[in-house]
Amino acid sequence: MEMEFISGRDFTNSDGPATSRKAIVNRAFVLKFFGNTNPIGRVFYDSGKPDKPYQVIGVVNDTKYYSLREDPAPIVFVSFTQANGPEQYSTLMIRSREALPALISSIKSAASQINPAMVLDFSVFKTQIRDGLLRERLLATLSGFFGVLATALAMVGLYGVISYLVVRRRTEIGLRMALGANHVDILAMILREAAVLLGAGLAIGMALALSVGNIAASMLYGLKPRDPLTLAAAVTAMAAIALVASFLPAQRAASVDPMTALREE
Repeated sequence: MEMEFISGRDFTNSDGPATSRKAIVNRAFVLKFFGNTNPIGRVFYDSGKPDKPYQVIGVVNDTKYYSLREDPAPIVFVSFTQANGPEQYSTLMIRSREALPALISSIKSAASQINPAMVLDFSVFKTQIRDGLLRERLLATLSGFFGVLATALAMVGLYGVISYLVVRRRTEIGLRMALGANHVDILAMILREAAVLLGAGLAIGMALALSVGNIAASMLYGLKPRDPLTLAAAVTAMAAIALVASFLPAQRAASVDPMTALREE
């Protein structure tokens, strides 16, 4: 399972039924039962079975057991070679580079030679993890879809607002140009107004994002409610989109013929 050892050793072939029972524990187990002391060599007993002592020979990092959403719990790993015979229901992890159909066929063939009545059920570990994150994947897909939709609506809305302002102020823009304002001055004026709208929208959006971040984190596995990189990327993306949406109306405003605009008045 590629669990990282913190201290101690792994099980070996010498840890057989005739030797004292050995156990590997995780960090959560050590903190709960041994505190800050060195657990290697310490002995503990199975709950309600004082005749079954276990000696700690290794410590591994905390891992998830039942669900990816759970907090790490104290876990004890024991050697299969020290068990009292095989259990009726056992789960074995097989790691192989062979193609899945061929691997399953070879395992069934080997099992039938041991016991033809053995019932085998196969599942892919990666598939189990993926199925366990079905809710998160669905919510992530929906969130992404509505995020793209909201971005498109924001772009169209900002373009419409700036275009409307340009039409309403066509005469003012013509007058400014007649009094000496050049192409760049008009372009900068319209973009400044778009920047004010963008700043107000980003401020409100950031406040809402920070306030509901914890709710989103409880629904999506591994999501950080206040990730600076994600927030910075969202702000940068919205600023770029707003610039593109505002540039065309601003360019059109800067291209107004002063005489034509004044005659319309």
